[in-house]
Amino acid sequence: MELDRISSLPNDVTEKILSRLPLREAVRTSVLSSKWRYKSAMLQDLGFDEYGWRESQNREVDDYDDQIQTTFVNMVDHVLLLHIGPIRKFELFADEVATRDLDRWLTHLSRNSIKELVLCLWVEEYHIPLCVFSCQDLVLLDLTKYFLMDSNLTEVWLPKPPSTFKGFRSLKSLQLVGITVAQNVFENLICCSPLLERLILQHCDSVTTLNIDAPNLKFLNILGVFDVVNLKSTLNLTDASIFVTINSDGPHDRWVPVSWVPSSSSNLLKIFDHLPNIQRLAIKSHFLKYLSLGALPEKLPKPCEYLNVLSIDICFDDPDAILTALCILRSSPALQELEILMDRRKKLTRRSSVVEEQKSSCLDVSYNCTLSQLRLVQITEISGVKAELDFIRFLLLSSPLLERMTITPPKFPKPASEDGFPKLVKELLQFKRESKHAEIILLDP
Repeated sequence: MELDRISSLPNDVTEKILSRLPLREAVRTSVLSSKWRYKSAMLQDLGFDEYGWRESQNREVDDYDDQIQTTFVNMVDHVLLLHIGPIRKFELFADEVATRDLDRWLTHLSRNSIKELVLCLWVEEYHIPLCVFSCQDLVLLDLTKYFLMDSNLTEVWLPKPPSTFKGFRSLKSLQLVGITVAQNVFENLICCSPLLERLILQHCDSVTTLNIDAPNLKFLNILGVFDVVNLKSTLNLTDASIFVTINSDGPHDRWVPVSWVPSSSSNLLKIFDHLPNIQRLAIKSHFLKYLSLGALPEKLPKPCEYLNVLSIDICFDDPDAILTALCILRSSPALQELEILMDRRKKLTRRSSVVEEQKSSCLDVSYNCTLSQLRLVQITEISGVKAELDFIRFLLLSSPLLERMTITPPKFPKPASEDGFPKLVKELLQFKRESKHAEIILLDP
């Protein structure tokens, strides 16, 4: 009798095959062989995509009706009901599922020692059920609210946990995007997850004070409007991107929030005191302005010995922002890659009721610094104003190992030089370079 090659495949091979198929196709493999009949029912990683399901029905979006919704819900119900063994990961992308169905699935999962839970939802209003807090084996929790048209009309809430909740003791990765969560709930969630290594917090407007107390944290990605940014215990953090912006009443509202102004010391020292092992750092939007407030040293007391990749947004209309950027550069002896976005927005200023002590003017900025390991520089949105050109000249004269500097002007408006882009090119190419091998690449806007 001829050997049935499909049936004779090792279990680990069949598991890898099934794990790489869309769930719907994986279920269909049950007809291939008697030994494959229950293979799909034993998959430990389950992923459901409602949009993809609709597309698979070969229907136009305009023809979408309740029957398709019911079919998707029934399909998820069917898979969960017939599933055999543990569920390691559950991933759901849904935009029309009823909240009662979501509650039913999450209740079922909370009884299955699930380790990874990923929910990407676009619903009118949904309160994540308390049963999620009973998933004590969770290693990864990802809660995301879709940002689509009229997304401000939708709300996904993470409620206050029950009094018996003592934290996710195994959680290593947490992502909250667009989720409404109370300030104290967020803080308790962080400090009660002792193994947390990865944190993403974006567009969670209910979290106004950012207090991060996570001794094992290695990766941090923050985007939002915050009154205060505190890194309380992040000594193991190696990769961080912090995007801090402001609430404004209009395009001309450019005030520094009063809550940003430190009562003593400086924001820069407070933040970098908790980043001794940082290797990759992105300072985005107004976060550099936040760091510039308070006393500003020429160099940090403790250098960033391991920082080798830095991305930073600089408003060259703000001398204090330039000084802060220079302080970070002077304190980064291992820096190899530098990315600069020339922030062309007007600088944030203090309100008239607050006396602003400007540390320097653009003419007084000292560029005394050597970037001994810098090799790659990328500069975008250059307009050609003097402060920008002075900074580029400083980078070229202070980087003996520089290999390549890539410069990209904005598409609109045209560079500020008198004759536009051609004059900017000519001026940049005339700058002296400390490195004999430095190459300047100007990308035509």
